Amino acid sequence: MDRPLFLVGCGKMGSAMLEGWLEMGMSPEHIHIIEPSALITEELRDRGLGAVTALSDLPADLNPEIVLFAVKPQSMDQAVSAFAEYHLPNTTFLSIAAGKTISYFENILGAKTAIVRSMPNTPAAVRHGITVAMPSGNVTESQRKICSTLLEAVGEVAWVDDEELIDAVTALSGGGPAYVFLLTECMVQAGIDAGLPAELSSQLARVTVSGAGELMRQSDETPSTLRENVTSPGGTTAEALKVLMANDAWQSLMTRAISAAAARSKELAG
Repeated sequence: MDRPLFLVGCGKMGSAMLEGWLEMGMSPEHIHIIEPSALITEELRDRGLGAVTALSDLPADLNPEIVLFAVKPQSMDQAVSAFAEYHLPNTTFLSIAAGKTISYFENILGAKTAIVRSMPNTPAAVRHGITVAMPSGNVTESQRKICSTLLEAVGEVAWVDDEELIDAVTALSGGGPAYVFLLTECMVQAGIDAGLPAELSSQLARVTVSGAGELMRQSDETPSTLRENVTSPGGTTAEALKVLMANDAWQSLMTRAISAAAARSKELAG
């Protein structure tokens, strides 16, 4: 990437991206951060990073290679509109905001603009996220590769060519960490109810869930096979699974939850 990168918004996800880029060796001088919060901007400057509170504070001739929008959806109108008055035909605009479609950006920035809509998730904070990206028709292969490199700094990247899939992606991987955290909460409480001290129950549940996730990530086996490998016929795990899987209740509940989240994603996108 020869030209600068603009990071618009440096909250939790934006800062995770920033740390990933710095860890992969990107020069801080190559990154220009636009963050409305004066407090965050000051903290970034104290670290030797180039940060301003508004686009107008940057030289008009910087001509960024990538502009990555990491602001909250409710702040997106103002953030995107600030770029509309600039002529940036060779810039790729990459968004990680939920509910903002490619057409939303094209309506503000122009129909010929190269836009990538993406959906990361919170494990990006520990470099174990998964981001699904969708390019507009104006995105070249080289622009796509640059976006992949930036997104891979915080985890894996999967590309789709059908924007309709993003709602299901948002529901599954976007919200997925919360579902896993809820599962862990329930395991902790169940352990306490079974007589375990709260601290021990929490430790057992957290390490078990994170360890199982890492095992699944590294294994070529399907989740079903991994489950079966742990389940001895007639054993304690089999007895627990008999309860959890009775009448397909758990699968039905998860399907309804994902469906509800996907429907809400469509509503938010308008």
